[in-house]
Parts: sequence; structure tokens; C-alpha cells
Amino acid sequence: MDRKRLIDAVTDGFDHNIRDPLWKDIALDDSLKALFLVPSVQKLDRIRQNGPACHIYPGSVHTRLAHSLGVYHTGRLIMLSLLKKDQDFSVSGIRSFLCACLLHDIGHFPYAHSLKELSIRDHEELACQLIDTDSLLRTALETAGADPECVKAIIDKNLPARGESLVYRNILSGALDPDKLDYLNRDAFYAGVPYGLQDNGYLIASMSLIDGRIALDRQALGSLENLLFSKYLMYRNVYWHKAVRSATSMIKKAILCALVDKELTFDDLYFKDDAQFDSLPDKKPGYEPFSLIRKVSDNQLFVKVWEKEYEDNGAMERECGDLFARMKAESSFYESLKKDYPQLRPYEIIIDIQEPVSFESDTMIVSAGRLSPFCEESRLFKSNVSHQFTSSLRSVSVYAPFAIESKRIQELHDERWR
Repeated sequence: MDRKRLIDAVTDGFDHNIRDPLWKDIALDDSLKALFLVPSVQKLDRIRQNGPACHIYPGSVHTRLAHSLGVYHTGRLIMLSLLKKDQDFSVSGIRSFLCACLLHDIGHFPYAHSLKELSIRDHEELACQLIDTDSLLRTALETAGADPECVKAIIDKNLPARGESLVYRNILSGALDPDKLDYLNRDAFYAGVPYGLQDNGYLIASMSLIDGRIALDRQALGSLENLLFSKYLMYRNVYWHKAVRSATSMIKKAILCALVDKELTFDDLYFKDDAQFDSLPDKKPGYEPFSLIRKVSDNQLFVKVWEKEYEDNGAMERECGDLFARMKAESSFYESLKKDYPQLRPYEIIIDIQEPVSFESDTMIVSAGRLSPFCEESRLFKSNVSHQFTSSLRSVSVYAPFAIESKRIQELHDERWR
């Protein structure tokens, strides 16, 4: 393939600039601008990127649309960097990759990842459904020179992919993916914290493609360590702040109760923006657990009344790993507490367990023509880093609308699990 044609696929006619506070000008051509303006893409402007985090960090009101633009921008810079190193791509593949970067979150739910554990369909699967069923979206993709089937294969890891589409999937989803390079910077910027800031330009310039995966020059080893440590700090201080976890657990409990009581179906949760999600209680005004959604909207968050360190083989962790089984333990706690706390409602005792987080350390490092795994090159991030970092972050907590004696919860824990 003529190298100029490939470079033109990411540079020629990119005359539309969208001003972004983080990356400054984000350039699109006519067809990508048209794709950006499709209603199912614009819906992302009505979904906050970090959901309830804005209750704790008031500046954190940026949207999934702004993030998606940032992923597209970062993905385009990665592609330009790789093209300068004589990588073998096709025009259709490059255009499909750019579109996949822009569309990777079009099936996302409101309230960040509050609904992630509910056994609902993945947002990547929902994105692919939109590509199949939204004629405006599919036409815009084809006009942009993308292959819709390739775009779907890049976005959704559960779809078969081979050859070029698999390479693009590996670029979009990995330790050095454009998604992470945008959200860590963007979320830190809007929260007003320093933890997530990355030297994207240096990282991208240090990337190469080896065996279909991103590899990094050894001189950028410290930048990759910084990225992973930044992820740890962002989870510790922003994503898993105790008030954010309170809001997240309240949303999950309201939806779980509604699913169990058949007030909602799983299909009721799909393709909603923030306002549509917040209006769910209005459709069932007499259903008490939906008061939890209203409380979150009004920043009336529950108090963390008890906490313990997460144990991989802990009895409570094993029993409460499944959300629906967790509700039984919550009900047991409520039954034991209601005499002492008569104002407590059955749905107001919530057990929260953070899900495991992956700290990918399998990026290959290039040094003097030799390849070695990042975990062997880094003095800090050894092969067991994922377990160490995840374990240090995770805990088991109980939230309630007012202060219940921590000693009382501990007694109930010991009666049930020891």
C-alpha cells in the first residue's frame, strides 16, 4: 500500500477542529464530523463520564462524548506515530479504527460503572447492536470509509477478529490504549487532582507494533510505570472514594430491588442517558427502593458504617460475591437491626465490595532489539503486581442512611461468617 495514501487517511481534509480543554484542538474531516453528529453518538453528551463523582469533585461533570473525542484524538496520534514506522495497514482498516475509537462507548450506561455487576449486557455489545440497527450510524460509518463489521470487531472482544481488525482491537484495549491515555488525564483534569496526568506525547512516540501488539521503547519504562501507578491513585482517591462508592452502591441496590420485584426488566436499563435513568422513579412513584436514586441525585449519600479488608478466601466475600446472594445477607442484617433502629427501611442496608481491577503489566519492552515483558524490566511492577495493587485497594463495606454502631455490624458479621 502506498504510504502516502495511508497517511492521508489520518491527515487529509482534517479541517474541522473541536476545542477540547485537555487536548486543545481535536481535528476531524467532513465524514468523521458527520459521524460525530449522529444522534446516537451525541447522546453521550448527556451521560457524565464519572457518574456520581461530581458530588465529591464538583468539576467532574465532563461527559462520555468528550471522553470519546479524546480517545479518537489519542488513537489518531498513535496511528500517525505507527505509520511513520512503516507499519502495514489498509485505508479501510485505519478508518475503521478511528471510528471505533469514537464509538467505543456509544452503548455505555449512566452512572459510570454502577450497573456493571448486574449481569446485564456489556456496553460493547450494545454498541455493536446500535451499529447494526441504527441506519444513520451505519451510513455515516460507510461514508467515513470504515467497514462496520470491522468496527464492531475492534470494539467488542467477544466477536471473532483476525488479521488487521485484531491488531486494531489490541491497540484500543491494552495497557497503553487510547482509552486509558484519555480517561486518566481527563478525569484527573476535571476532578482537579494531579494523580492521572501522563506524558502522552512521549509514550506515543515510544510505541511500536510487534506481533500485532503495542510495544514500548525501554527509555519510556518510567512513563509506563507512572501510568499504572496513576491508575492506582485514581482508583484510590477518585473512582473508589467512599462517597462515590456510597452513591454507586445505592444505585445498584435500587436497581437490584426493582429487578427482583419485577418493577424493571434488564431491557429497561439499556440505551438510557442520565436524565432518562434519573426519571425511572417517576414511572413507579410508589416503589420505595427508587428513593435511593432520588437521594443520589440530591447528593444525600449513605454513611459508611463498617469496613473490613478484602480477603480472597473470606467467608463473607464468597457468599456475597453474587449481587443477588448479597441481598440475602443485607436482609439478614436488616432483620437484626430493625428493633434498635426502627426508622431503618429494608433496602437501606447495603454491602459494597469493589470489583477486581486489572493492572496490565504484560506490555512488551524493546531494548537493543530484544523483547522482554514489562514485569521483568520494571523494578516496581513485578508479575504479581495486579494482585498486590488490587488487594490493597479492595475492601468490604456496609453503608446505611445514618450512623449505625460499627461494633454492632461487626457482631452480625461474626455471627454469620465465623
